[in-house]
Formats: sequence, structure tokens, C-alpha cells
Amino acid sequence: MRPSFYHHLHPPTIPSPQARFRYTLGAGGISVYLTLVLLVTGILEMYYYVPTPEGATHSIQTLTFLVPYGGLVRNLHYWAAQGLMVSVLVHLLRVIWTGGYAPPRRFNYLLGVLLLVVIVLLDFTGYVLRWDEGVRWALVAGTNLLKTVPLLGNDLYILAVGGDQTGPATLVRFYAWHVFGLTLLLVVLAIWHLFRIRRDGGIAVPPPELRRDPRRITRFELARREGTAAIVASGVLILLATFIPAPLAQSIDPSNLATTETQAPWFFLWVQQLLKLGSPFLWGVLLPLGLIVILGLIPYILPLARPAELGTWFPQGNRSAQAMILILLLGILLLSLLAWLG
Repeated sequence: MRPSFYHHLHPPTIPSPQARFRYTLGAGGISVYLTLVLLVTGILEMYYYVPTPEGATHSIQTLTFLVPYGGLVRNLHYWAAQGLMVSVLVHLLRVIWTGGYAPPRRFNYLLGVLLLVVIVLLDFTGYVLRWDEGVRWALVAGTNLLKTVPLLGNDLYILAVGGDQTGPATLVRFYAWHVFGLTLLLVVLAIWHLFRIRRDGGIAVPPPELRRDPRRITRFELARREGTAAIVASGVLILLATFIPAPLAQSIDPSNLATTETQAPWFFLWVQQLLKLGSPFLWGVLLPLGLIVILGLIPYILPLARPAELGTWFPQGNRSAQAMILILLLGILLLSLLAWLG
């Protein structure tokens, strides 16, 4: 049989624990499926979206209310984006809380952390493309954080917004990054990440001589389980897209961008709350970047799970990493809740 990327991802047989839902939660496969949904619906939206301050919100309204099934396409894109953010976070937590980043998987873990950063940036840029009153915080406070970076701040700000202040060039920049730059980076990193999974031996499980479950499943059974997960995810997406429309407010007033009373997008609420503590550079730039660096260094600076413990939740070998991520997660959730209530 001629080799293909599909057969690389689906060997003739794999250890049964690698496809066990209560171990993997299906988060990685669902993330891949949601990425495909985003690519398809995003391409369809590009036929109608107008990347100008005067036309952006109006073109979205046209797509939503006048184009047949346009509202469904937009809602699917919106909910797939939110779902991807959640599924990638769940996938990352699963990898850490099962010790699945132990060698030879450390490099692929780093690719996963980079993917998380790219997905956050994609969600942020797509959020701004609405160009309505709801994006005011992202458009003003979010971009102004770049100015606080020592030495490079003004240059970074001009690079991001296309000038000394936000305007038509800002929307074009965000649009270009969203549909080309970040999307291309996402596709490349995702393919690389998937390739490395099999090259590194698949999802982390104990070596054959230490496995409690010696069974193996065929590629057809693996594909069947993946198909079942995709069908369930499709059903949830369609229900959300049908009954909970994507948000859209009136077009933003370009003459009044000084206020930042609106909330940040949900995935940046914790940053919005941190900014109330003092220095924007310290709390809004340095701390989030530091957390990303620490997240990437976990496999290199903290103890690893023992080989016999792989394939199980909360192995004793990497309890320090588990505790650190739990504290970090609770802190972000608490800050987000405070920002939402405020």
C-alpha cells in the first residue's frame, strides 16, 4: 500500500490505551476536527466579509441575515473557535496531568504550547474583525499594551495597528494576520505536531513489558472512534449555532476610542483583571509571557512521570507539575471571574 499521512497517523495497530476515551478525553482529535471546521467556514465567510471600518460590521450583518445559511456558517465558525480554545486547553491539561510529555515527547509538547499561543492570537484577531462596540477593549487596551514594551514598544504598536493610532490600516492588518499569517502558522504547526505524535511512539503509555492491558486495536477501529467523536462534536456545534447566535453589536465609533469600559474577550478576562493591579507592562505583558515560558519549560525543569506510570491520571512522578498547573488554572479562573463580575 502506498504510504500516506493518513496511514502515518493510523498505523495497522496501536496499543488500546492510546485510544481509550477516559485517558485521552478525545481532546486532541476534537481539536483537529474543529480546526477543519474553522478552515471551511472561514473560507466561506471570506466571500462576504469586507475588511474596512465602514463595511466590516455591515458585511457581517449581510452574511448573517440576508445570505441563505449565512448565519449558520458564521455561528458554526464562532462556536468552533470557542470550542477549539477549550479543547486545546483540555488537551494540554490532560498531557500534564498524565505526565504525557516525558521523553521522547518533550519537543512535541513545545509544539503544542506554540499551537496554544497561535490559537489564542487567532481567536483574538478574529474577535477584532467584528469591528463593533464589543471589541473596544481589545482594540484599545489590548493593542496599547504593546507600547509598554521597553525600546520596541512604539515600533511594535505601529507594526500591529498600521500607524500611530487605530484606523482602517488596523483592520487590514488584523485581517491579513487572521486569514493568512496565523492560519498558515497554525496549519504548519498542527501538521508537524500530528506527525511527531506517531514518530514519538503515539500517545504516552507504558512500554510493552509494563502494560497492564496488552490489547491492540486496528486502524479501522481507531478511525471509527474518531468518526464517532466528530459526529458528536458536529451535533453539539449545530445545536449551539442554531440556538445561540454569535455576538454582534453596532459598528464601533472611530471618533470615540478613548474609553475601555467594555470587557475583554473571555480568554483575556484574567489579563484585564491583572491590569488593575498596576504596571501594564509587568501585569499585562511580562507576567503572561513568563507564564508561557514556564509552561514550555515544564518537561525540562520538573520531575517526570516514571515509565510504568504513563497512561494513567495523576502519576506520582510529576506531582510538582500537576500542582503548579492546578494553582495556575485556579488563579486564572479566579481572575477571570472577578473581571466578569466587575
